[in-house]
Amino acid sequence: MGLKLSILDHSPIIDAKSSTEAFQRTIELAQKAEAWGYHRFWVTEHHNSERLAGSSPEVLISHLLAKTSRIRVGSGGVMLQHYSPYKVAENFNVLASLAPGRVDLGIGRGPGGMPQSTKALKPIDGEAKPFPDKLVALGQFLRNQVNVDEDHPLYGLRASPSPEQPADVYLLGTTTASAELAASLGMPYVFALFLNSDEQVMAESIDLYQRQFDFTQGTRPQTLLGLPVMVTDTDEEAAELASQVTVVRIRLESGRSFMLGTVEAAESFGKQSEEKYTITVQQAIVIHGAPETVRKKLEAMQSRYHADEIIAVTQIPDFQKRLYSFELLSDVFAQVTVAPSSINQGGI
Repeated sequence: MGLKLSILDHSPIIDAKSSTEAFQRTIELAQKAEAWGYHRFWVTEHHNSERLAGSSPEVLISHLLAKTSRIRVGSGGVMLQHYSPYKVAENFNVLASLAPGRVDLGIGRGPGGMPQSTKALKPIDGEAKPFPDKLVALGQFLRNQVNVDEDHPLYGLRASPSPEQPADVYLLGTTTASAELAASLGMPYVFALFLNSDEQVMAESIDLYQRQFDFTQGTRPQTLLGLPVMVTDTDEEAAELASQVTVVRIRLESGRSFMLGTVEAAESFGKQSEEKYTITVQQAIVIHGAPETVRKKLEAMQSRYHADEIIAVTQIPDFQKRLYSFELLSDVFAQVTVAPSSINQGGI
């Protein structure tokens, strides 16, 4: 069916005894993903979390690249709002030089943590640049195409080293705003359904992205779906596991909303925000079932959204069951193989 399958891993500290064990499991999953034929393996960024170990995707990516040999490895994603685009470009230029043609730079718009950690990450020199401006600057630094006048302080600045194949850049999002931004910059777009569990918003966002895509950038639309997926031997077992996954959403008085892992985390977020807030809990959308059931569901979603790739997120607490789910999923689409690295088709 021409559908690429990939994995996004959170390095969860659930049944793991420590962050060290959580990372060892991420390494094992990445190695097995490569053996099973997955196209790419991404890791996330979360700060000040008792549930998720990955606070520095760049460091983890470097280790995973050294522990694998073919699979693409990247971030899903770096929370660019916190950082200097120049430094992010340098980090990923180093990675792309260490493992040519295997590095992805997924960018996220969210905070990746609580208000307290966001304050700690905030630049000390005042307000940061608007996110779209930082995203454009990042793309320029990655390809050393900084577009400034000769009298500008950054004229002639380069992000070293300069890899032959810079990291491929993707924008992750859960709103039409992120879809519009990706379209305007002619870059690949990943809708993270595993975060907001709202398929109507996903449909609107992907439709907008594909209709408004700026072809003058010399690229084509690339639509990736970040989907919660659970595969077991039977539909019944999968349904039981999927029923345990909920979406906890906090809405602040200012109008912003965020997804948290637990009600306790949402309450802590609300208190740290110093705003009035409301919390809702709902059943999460999860693509689940026995292998053949999941195959049909994923093929239907690929057809509906004209998706190039599915990035599977599996929130099964038991690590062995989580591994087995990814193995079953790879068996369903055994024809999917790791494609040779190609020239970046999406960029800014």
